Amino acid sequence: MLRFKNLGSGSTGNATLVQASGLRSTRLLVDCGLGIKQLASRLAEALSSETASVDAMFITHEHSDHIGCARQFALRHRIPVWMSRGTYEALGNPDFDGLLHIATDGQPIDLGELQVTPFTVPHDAREPLQLTCTDGNAKLGVLTDLGHATAHVLAHLEGCHALLLECNHDTDLLAQSSYPTFLKKRVGGLYGHLSNATAAAIATALAHAGLKHVVAAHLSAQNNSPKLALEALLSTGAPLWGGPELSVAHPINGTHWIQVTH
Repeated sequence: MLRFKNLGSGSTGNATLVQASGLRSTRLLVDCGLGIKQLASRLAEALSSETASVDAMFITHEHSDHIGCARQFALRHRIPVWMSRGTYEALGNPDFDGLLHIATDGQPIDLGELQVTPFTVPHDAREPLQLTCTDGNAKLGVLTDLGHATAHVLAHLEGCHALLLECNHDTDLLAQSSYPTFLKKRVGGLYGHLSNATAAAIATALAHAGLKHVVAAHLSAQNNSPKLALEALLSTGAPLWGGPELSVAHPINGTHWIQVTH
């Protein structure tokens, strides 16, 4: 069984827990952009057990709302960490005391009950990666922090049964916002963040009969709203948008546990 729970999504911090259960359970924490106390509290609530643990961490890129307390948490609990060479260098080559593993584009990572495949994305970071996760049956795609979807990105996400998909901003709200011009260009550029319309086009391109869940994530507090993000996803006219369950990841509360089925 494959399931996931976002623990918080947005500029205040990002973290998502992915769990695959078979003979045993494997839990992966994707990004760790929270304070150590916040993370501990949200993990305790998500797992409802003092004995439950995180088996591995994957850091998508070096921006503070994704790296957060990753090193501190990893060292405290002796958790192996995967990230790209570029991300590690952008962080200043910190000492992970033997826990660091280098992830590369297209190279699967075997975590027991869970297999993770990273892939490169266009974003203004040193070597950003997003990923797909599978238990051998169902497939989850995690896609945030990119300016546009390349053919390479879409190829990796083909056949996903659930998507955690960035819907960062509404284009009109961004244009009218108080952001300085350089920041508007960065956010809305090809190496920035996905607009609602672009995210909706990606969801449409990836739509198939087995796509059961699309979770809008990484919404801008100033330049977007859950209503606008969902309206964009529903406006594409894709014939399957009566099937997938659409929801929005809250910046603090994230999502409930979502089971991914094929």
